[in-house]
Amino acid sequence: MSTYRRAKIEGGVFFFTVVLADRSSHLLVEQIDKLRRSYAAVSQTNAFETLAICVLPDHLHAIWALPEGDADFSSRWNRIKSGFSRRLPAIDTLSPSQIAKREKGIWQRRFWEHAIRNEQDLSRHVDYIHFNPVKHGYVARVRDWPYSSFHRFVKRGDLAEDWGGDVNTIDGAFGE
Repeated sequence: MSTYRRAKIEGGVFFFTVVLADRSSHLLVEQIDKLRRSYAAVSQTNAFETLAICVLPDHLHAIWALPEGDADFSSRWNRIKSGFSRRLPAIDTLSPSQIAKREKGIWQRRFWEHAIRNEQDLSRHVDYIHFNPVKHGYVARVRDWPYSSFHRFVKRGDLAEDWGGDVNTIDGAFGE
């Protein structure tokens, strides 16, 4: 069995990618209210600040700031994922491994994290999060995706409503 090493930075700021097992699914946006309830419940019981977030049909990206003295983002994600899964109808086609681990087969077992190093790194990851729906072809303009903290950034005056332009005017600025 593999041992995964996670960054243990108390009070750290982290970028996350959390993905559904079925990459063709639209479950996260179809069941956005269930995801929001699970997310809110965990953030109330185990404080963290969401600096930026974007929920796409099959995955989400988020940047969290953890409280001082706390480095445990893994259990928070575990509770968010399990809380969301519990709110969904049961699935009949679980593998023996999923049953043994009490999984529903909704999420990929792991997630990806990156410790934010400095303000430039934070800014680059916030931009990546907000532009992601355009990158994946869900919308032509960042402002047209409803499941993003981009709208909070606009309200605060941190970003202009036309930030990111139109997909037809961007020439690979955020491409891979």
